[in-house]
Amino acid sequence: MPLIPEEPQIHESAQGPRATAAAGRPASTPRPVPGPRSAASPRPGHPVPGPARPAPPKPRPAAGKSPAAGTENRSDQRSAPQLQLIPAPVDGALDAAEEALDLLLESGRTPGEVLVLTTGEQHPWAAHELSFGEAAYWAQQDTADDVFFADASAVERAAPRPVVIVAVNGGDDEATARALPVAMARAGALLVVCGDPQRITALLGAGAGV
Repeated sequence: MPLIPEEPQIHESAQGPRATAAAGRPASTPRPVPGPRSAASPRPGHPVPGPARPAPPKPRPAAGKSPAAGTENRSDQRSAPQLQLIPAPVDGALDAAEEALDLLLESGRTPGEVLVLTTGEQHPWAAHELSFGEAAYWAQQDTADDVFFADASAVERAAPRPVVIVAVNGGDDEATARALPVAMARAGALLVVCGDPQRITALLGAGAGV
């Protein structure tokens, strides 16, 4: 699949100072539970995002060729998102997803363009927001003002976003295998999966046959 020029290159080799710091840092301490915030509040620890970038122009048909009638809006004509795997142990998959999220935001992605899914323990933000009720929690997805964190088991309820990050931080293999193809379908341009590469590859293959 072709690389998307504006996406950060997150390779399995995990080169660069950020990856070195992640690999060498001591065991992570429990994250503080985020406090209540307004929908317009920026994500803590990140600069206020700039205006959303305009969507890239649609590719034009080659000269002398015109698309067949009725094919312009066919869903199967949409190019598949770029897939990037980030090696990480189960207990480090969420940290790897956070690192990938930081890189995406630093590269120019706005928070509202990113969906983060967890296959095991929920992200602290999701657990905190769900304590106020599911209606209020899912309403924040609809505003698309910030990064949205959700459990992979609820991926079918998640709205499509340009970038989807999946932290394979535990959970049942069968459920994860079902969630990964749906996560790919929700990703408009890029799907980042953090976890054991062999397990992820096997689960993607199993999910394709579900």
